[in-house]
Amino acid sequence: MNLTENKEIILPYEKVEEHYVENLGTLPKKPFYSFVKRSFDIIVSLLGILFTLIPILIVALTIKLTSKGPVFFSQERLGKDGKKFSVIKFRTMVADAEKDGAQWCKGNDDERITKTGKFLRKYHIDEIPQLWCILTGHMSFVGPRPERECFYEEFETYIHGFSERLKVVPGLTGLAQIYGHSTMKPEIKIVYDIKYIKTRSIWLDFKILFKTLHYLVRK
Repeated sequence: MNLTENKEIILPYEKVEEHYVENLGTLPKKPFYSFVKRSFDIIVSLLGILFTLIPILIVALTIKLTSKGPVFFSQERLGKDGKKFSVIKFRTMVADAEKDGAQWCKGNDDERITKTGKFLRKYHIDEIPQLWCILTGHMSFVGPRPERECFYEEFETYIHGFSERLKVVPGLTGLAQIYGHSTMKPEIKIVYDIKYIKTRSIWLDFKILFKTLHYLVRK
């Protein structure tokens, strides 16, 4: 686990007993769905980047003035088929948030989150830089949230088959995000992820996007 330099992985809950995830095998190809999904990702992410340039500059300046450390937070995650990529967000935690090892976020009560970070997280503004990850194809708007390699290794010790979620491109939002919360345990999250992978479709993707937008507006 070179990502944590052999430090302890800190989880905010107790491990469950052995849990087995359904083996999905080779996923059926869906060429039309894949074409529409990727086309949507490219067009909307590009427009999103163009329309948020000024807000991005304002947020960047605010982060720089209110806490020490870089504006952006980059971290290696696993994408489709286990391919590594760097996810980019606005930094919402103190610069040395993982000095004691990799930690699973405890939600808004996490003491490592800065005051500005709490606001950015509440309205999901910290996620805006991930539009670049979507534009480059490492992520999609909809799919299982990307996780770190060290967490995959940890979860696989008791949630056997957790890596099945790597069979599709990870997303900015997904079933687990609209029906759960940021502190949802991985053994519950994987149930939503597997359901999405098995039933993914253009209709389901737009349904998830609509519910995500509805959730953001209600905030």
